[in-house]
Parts: sequence; C-alpha cells; structure tokens
Amino acid sequence: MKRIIITLVAVCFLSVAAIAIANNGPETITLEAKMGTVTFPHQAHQATVADCTTCHHKGVEAGACASCHDGKKAPKAKNAFHKLCKNCHKKDGGPTGCKDCHVK
Repeated sequence: MKRIIITLVAVCFLSVAAIAIANNGPETITLEAKMGTVTFPHQAHQATVADCTTCHHKGVEAGACASCHDGKKAPKAKNAFHKLCKNCHKKDGGPTGCKDCHVK
C-alpha cells in the first residue's frame, strides 16, 4: 500500500511538472527580420535547454529583448540572437545556415 501511494505521488508530481513546463511560454515565437521571418520553436527549445536564463538572462519579466538589446545599452537583438543561437547550434548540431532559420 505504501508503494502505491509513493508511486501515485510521484506520478502526480511529474504530471504537474510536465504541465508547468508545457505552459511556460508560447509554442512558437515569430521574429520578423530583413532576411526573412524566423519561426522559433520555443517549446522544443525548452525541452533541450536546461535553464531558461540561458536565453532569458534577465528573466522574462525584464520585457522584450529589444528593450535592452538596442545597440546602445546592449548588443543589438539580431547580434545577440545570432551569437547565442549559432554558438549553441554549432555545439549541439543545430542548423547554422541563414536560410535554415530565415524564411522569406
């Protein structure tokens, strides 16, 4: 009986954790760019990036990236995205070509 209770508690905990992760932001994010629109699979990246602060280094409550990444206070958003994304993709085998992400 004790094992059943422990198993049920574990299943409930894992279910709540999975729902929390799944509801942590939109499924995709669309970024308009001169080279073409980038449709960023946000939830797919949540499954592979262990810590949200890897990308959201100031936290999501800090607002849109471009509010700081304007080229004055911080590197332009375009440059920050390219550096962060390409470095991670090179390391983990993701796409690195312009047209792999940018679609006209």
